[in-house]
Amino acid sequence: MTKYVIIGNSAAGIAAVEEIRKNDDKGEIIVISDESYRTYSRPLISYYLKGKVEDKNMYYRGESFYEDMKVNAVLGKKATKIDNKKKIVYCGEEKFPYDKLLLATGSVPFVPPVEGAEGRDNVYTFLKWDDAKALRDNVTKDDKAVVIGGGLIGMKAAEGLHKKTDNVTVVELSDRVLMTILDPVAGKMIADSMEANGIKCVLGDTGVKYDGEKLYLKSGGVLDCTVLVMAVGVRANAELAREIGLEMGRGIVCNEFQQTSDPDIYAAGDVAESFDITDGKRRVLALLPDAVKQGKVAGSHMAGGERRYDGGYPMNAIDFFGNYITTCGLINPPEGEGYDVRVKKDGAKYRKIVTKDNLLCGYILVNEPNLAGILTSMVSDKVPLDTLQGDIFEDFGLMSFDKDVRFRKLHGGDAQ
Repeated sequence: MTKYVIIGNSAAGIAAVEEIRKNDDKGEIIVISDESYRTYSRPLISYYLKGKVEDKNMYYRGESFYEDMKVNAVLGKKATKIDNKKKIVYCGEEKFPYDKLLLATGSVPFVPPVEGAEGRDNVYTFLKWDDAKALRDNVTKDDKAVVIGGGLIGMKAAEGLHKKTDNVTVVELSDRVLMTILDPVAGKMIADSMEANGIKCVLGDTGVKYDGEKLYLKSGGVLDCTVLVMAVGVRANAELAREIGLEMGRGIVCNEFQQTSDPDIYAAGDVAESFDITDGKRRVLALLPDAVKQGKVAGSHMAGGERRYDGGYPMNAIDFFGNYITTCGLINPPEGEGYDVRVKKDGAKYRKIVTKDNLLCGYILVNEPNLAGILTSMVSDKVPLDTLQGDIFEDFGLMSFDKDVRFRKLHGGDAQ
């Protein structure tokens, strides 16, 4: 009987459990997590903070999931060491032998050095349910909240905090919010919208010192601050892999089966490096759909299946104060490498299309959600632009594809 150990209890780990059980209904599965909750949906923590989601709606799978899948869920215990020679995972003194091991350990917050911040009760990160619970329970309308970091995590934290207090400021070191998924034009649109809704944005600056009531900025500015949220970014939670010498980049390097450089150890989700099909480079794609795909591939191969993961692409669909943002693929291409970039701004709407070599490489859409599905499928399927009727940048829809492509997209087969 095969022994499977999975470290991590979120999307990638759960997908692996389900895929293992499709291929092996007798093997022993152990899931280890340092959080005490059964699996929950991490993207919901900002909605929890805003009060739009209650505890009962946070869960990713039902109460009977572990029992149904015949899983031994070891919750509230941290995996502290892997001995890949003896094939044992340690949680302190407790031992869990394995035949196949999956690292689905996700990300950990990157906390910038801010003098005086460490150890204070009113300093938070924003990555786990407990972080959202602490903010929801402790922040009051009289608090002055500052979020260091204007990326996806910081912006969602700021939006959630805005439901708790009217005094929220985002401090971002770059020249725009959401730098990794927007360009300067779209970034300014979102920052302006946030300012109009009462969230202040301080760009090109960061915090360097905190005394519990005031945050001192690198520029010399000072912000009143009774709640400080560190949300500069995340990094792969790969220390266990690093300690045993697995091949590493920014994340754990894997093959098309999610195997690491140790063939009995797999990695999936935010801890793993992936192949980006839009530019051919390897990077961590910290996205829930990719975590699920990778988890399925890992679980399948661990249990003798044949699934493969041939790569993914960055894709985000989010909203801030009623602004619907969809981005996909390469959106800020390097100059001088043959990319064609076209943009159009019309009031609150913005469209940016990036193409090269007869292919759509990426796009930004602000408040044009109706185009997102078709454009995303073009990136994913590598649809040649010269097979389309009309201009991708102008009026565009399903009728722009030829008959066979339209039929496949609608019905999943070939036209007669």
